[in-house]
Amino acid sequence: MSRCKVSTLNELGPSSLIVNDLAASLITLDLQGYITGWNKGAEQLFGYTADDVLGRHILMLYADESGDDSELLHAVMMSGHAQMEVLRRKKNGAVFWANIHLTLIRNDEQKPIRMIGYLTDITEQLAVEEKNQLYSHILEQAPDAIVITNLRFSCVGCNAAYHHITERKLEQTLGQLPSFMLAQQRESSILQQMYDLLGRIGHWEGELWDERGSGERYPIHLAISGVKNKRGDLTHYFAIFSDLTEKKHAEAQLHRLAYFDPLTNLPNRTMLFTLLEQALSEARRNHHHGALLCFNIARFKALNDSFGHTAADQVLIEVGQRIRASLRDEDVVSRFAADEFYIGLFDIRHRDDAAMVAQRILLKISQPFVLSDEEILLKSYIGISIYPDDGRDAEKLINQAAVALHRGKQAQQDLLFYSPEMNQRSMARLKLSSELHHALERNELKLFYQAQYDTQNTHIVGAEALIRWQHPIRGFISPAEFIPFAEETGLIVPIGEWVLSEAIGQLAQWDQAGIELNRLSINLSAQQFKANLTELLLSKLKQHQIQAQRIELELTESMLMKNDEATLSLLLNLKAAGFSLALDDFGTGYSNLSYLQRFTLDYLKIDQSFIRGLPDNPGSAGIVNAICGIASSLNLRLIAEGVETADQLIFLQKTACDQIQGYLLSRPIPADEFAVLFKCNFEHYQSKPTI
Repeated sequence: MSRCKVSTLNELGPSSLIVNDLAASLITLDLQGYITGWNKGAEQLFGYTADDVLGRHILMLYADESGDDSELLHAVMMSGHAQMEVLRRKKNGAVFWANIHLTLIRNDEQKPIRMIGYLTDITEQLAVEEKNQLYSHILEQAPDAIVITNLRFSCVGCNAAYHHITERKLEQTLGQLPSFMLAQQRESSILQQMYDLLGRIGHWEGELWDERGSGERYPIHLAISGVKNKRGDLTHYFAIFSDLTEKKHAEAQLHRLAYFDPLTNLPNRTMLFTLLEQALSEARRNHHHGALLCFNIARFKALNDSFGHTAADQVLIEVGQRIRASLRDEDVVSRFAADEFYIGLFDIRHRDDAAMVAQRILLKISQPFVLSDEEILLKSYIGISIYPDDGRDAEKLINQAAVALHRGKQAQQDLLFYSPEMNQRSMARLKLSSELHHALERNELKLFYQAQYDTQNTHIVGAEALIRWQHPIRGFISPAEFIPFAEETGLIVPIGEWVLSEAIGQLAQWDQAGIELNRLSINLSAQQFKANLTELLLSKLKQHQIQAQRIELELTESMLMKNDEATLSLLLNLKAAGFSLALDDFGTGYSNLSYLQRFTLDYLKIDQSFIRGLPDNPGSAGIVNAICGIASSLNLRLIAEGVETADQLIFLQKTACDQIQGYLLSRPIPADEFAVLFKCNFEHYQSKPTI
């Protein structure tokens, strides 16, 4: 390949001297790409002297061989000039981006004779552009809304998040006040504060309410700052804000979980303590009085077992609503746990005011509830403590209201105020509970027996074994006092087994003494009602050679309310073994009567609460007659408990009630006294009792 004559720019005349001294990088090339000219600017840019490069091919300056360079040369030959950004390499090996502008030089005959290249190092320029593009991309993709305004706070630019969050299109944004300023025009004080701080320190930050294009108001966190140019002149404002809607919802949810009951949406225990402490503090300052009511549903567990948790939860929700509807706006109702509610009456004049509210609540709760298309009635109790009379701190008042509630339930009083004597009795009950642990090992438990009579001729046909606790100091203690402790602590299981052994053993002793009692009734606890019950009973009967047919097992409605296959299987096993089954306290539970058809019972025991009103109370009479009708239709025998007057006996003799037991004919008595009673009755069973 022929090469063109190599010349320095100095050889091209006076003008070339000027070109040579230019800081700009100028290179001349022949048409084959060999370097024919090299000025000082090129020397400074590449680090090569003219002697290093003249006569050498331009490829020595390439950082890589790219098709772009071929296109550049082709474009120059076609159009006479071309421009492109290319990678070049310096003498020291450093690679840089250059902007090259090539021009084709022609002679007088318009034939191409050489090319002149003008190069500029654009590395820093590209870096700045790349950085600007990066910043622009970051701003555009940022999840927070970004707005740039002029000094009049008119929007000159914003990112996609701003449009998304504010629901405003570009034409609704540019040249307008940002949404957060438009939303604050009704709150001029906030805008004025923002202007003042921007003027003094160039920055404002805080939470405020913005408004979407749809009109929805929502919370944002906003930071706005002034922007200055290189001369320090304020030119723009830069605002960034985030939508706090989800954060506020999450905070509200956490607050609700921490301070409100998730089922009823009522304040929980923690919130009640806080509100009560605040109310007490205010009451001390203003010399006000207040009351705390502890509310509880009787036998709620039985309702839960009968209808299931979902239905029971609906009852609790409605109970909370009924209580709330009975109160003033400033009063508070809180759900502590399960069916226990506390009601704070933070400003009352007299104790009677608390009683009036409590009565209003009890009346509301006494109205029927509807579950599974059935109406049920709830019995509830309320205990009341008054501040500052009964206490001056939240925990004490809560405990005292609970003491009043439990004392009221024991006394069957639906409403009871706290008194110091109650607390003393409560402490005594706790002491009694502790002593019960030693009652078995110290042989302090005894069995008494209450005779059961044929209603028509008052002949003894059976007896019920009833436990008593012979306390070394207090004497005989009723089971109503200590059985609840035994149930709570689990002592009822060993106590129940002792009752079974003792009662069956006593039946065997009577047999040996010639006292042949046909049927002995024994109460079972729900905790004894387990799969191994049949085997346990049969082993004890075998030990004393007693037939199962002579043992009647008294069950409670709560045992049957589960109405599951395990319960049915256990009852069938007991029946197959020969035991007779009686349902105790019939009519006092919440369940429907379907289980009477499913379970193979033998006796229904009419609760004494219904017998007590006979014969004068129409309601009691109606209920007893209804129960008699149910028993007759299902071929069940009836035992009336708590018969204490001759009039009650006469009423029951006129009904279809089969048997009676009660103080009228016999109290519960020790085994030896019962033996005497049985002999006397056996000898004179045809004579009528002396009344």
